[in-house]
Amino acid sequence: MAGGWGCAVPDRPPHLPPPLPPAVERVIPDAEVRTLSLGPGVSYAGLFQAATPWAVHVIAVDLGRCEVGLRVVTGGEGEEVEGRQRVTELLAGAGGGVVAGVNGDFFTPEGLTVGTEVVAGTVRRVRPRPAMAWRPGAMPWLGVPVVEGDTLIRLGWPLSVTKPDGETYVVGGFPLLLREGRRVGDLEVAELPGFAASRHPRTAVGFDPASRRLWVVVVDGRQPGYSEGMSLPELTAFLESLGAREAINLDGGGSSIMVARGIPLSRPSDAAGERPVANALAVVRDRSFCRVRRRS
Repeated sequence: MAGGWGCAVPDRPPHLPPPLPPAVERVIPDAEVRTLSLGPGVSYAGLFQAATPWAVHVIAVDLGRCEVGLRVVTGGEGEEVEGRQRVTELLAGAGGGVVAGVNGDFFTPEGLTVGTEVVAGTVRRVRPRPAMAWRPGAMPWLGVPVVEGDTLIRLGWPLSVTKPDGETYVVGGFPLLLREGRRVGDLEVAELPGFAASRHPRTAVGFDPASRRLWVVVVDGRQPGYSEGMSLPELTAFLESLGAREAINLDGGGSSIMVARGIPLSRPSDAAGERPVANALAVVRDRSFCRVRRRS
């Protein structure tokens, strides 16, 4: 892999490589940090802490750069297709411009997403569950899609069900973690303690509108001596330390994986290795995005 690793134990007072903010040290103290440049506007940092232990993987995405954006990648774009593929396979078949990616939505035994899925404006599935939407020139939107009649879905913008706009991507998740800088309820701790309050491998996305920085996070887990995983409150605290004000939890457990340049950066928890999933969230570089005027 091009680039190379840089390993260093943070100094005291803490000094983390940019763009990681100093507040991260309060959540994951005494971490060894490994960094990797993934090109203009995209970088990786791995934080490895022996005490807990934790292995946390972070991709920082500068959405202020017009050529950097997101795609939702599936095994059969343009139609609802049952089945699953590994994230490495999904990204490899997604065409040019893919820089990195993670697993996406939860899925049914048949391989269908549990939440809403939109690929290049084509609505493949709609469910009243939390989701994240993106299109060129716009900031990511996080919330619950609302269906209006038979022909319209309202995200951060209206999306036609019958006339694909060719540019909107939506990935589902659960639950929403942050809205406008505040935690969303108790993060499902009371309702789903085994899921939310226990430590598991996690995948999540956070966004800071002020800096237009997107944070894609994978926490390895269920691997004693290497990484225990995080509860949803712990994951949310980490996203807060990054500066995220909007955040959503994606599928986790054995599905959690982060891939860059075709190579896994994280360590999946399943004994068999990488698990086939329903879709992936890809970070891409595409100059055609720059032809779209920036939207509010």
